[in-house]
Amino acid sequence: MTYLCLMIAILSEVFATTMLKMSDSFTRPGPGILSVLGYCVSFYALSFTLRSMPTGIAYAIWSGVGIVLISAISWVKFKQALDLPALIGLSLIIVGVVIVNVFSRSVMH
Repeated sequence: MTYLCLMIAILSEVFATTMLKMSDSFTRPGPGILSVLGYCVSFYALSFTLRSMPTGIAYAIWSGVGIVLISAISWVKFKQALDLPALIGLSLIIVGVVIVNVFSRSVMH
């Protein structure tokens, strides 16, 4: 259940950030409203994750996976190019999330 809530938190945050970009600085009300709602869902789901997962670990996974997903979406949807240093950095984030999940005793399995 913890990882389900974390997955919902991550996906809704990525959705909200995508809508934030599409809102054009909140000049387009539809995406702006969806952005705010997405962030509300994300923080609500994250709050359930924090009941059973350490805050630092949950936040590291939430932000790390979110960064990688929103970077991929921005690359595909908004044609925002990623250069080699960006791809290397994103790869290191993925490696870090995997290390935390596989080897850390702070994460319950």
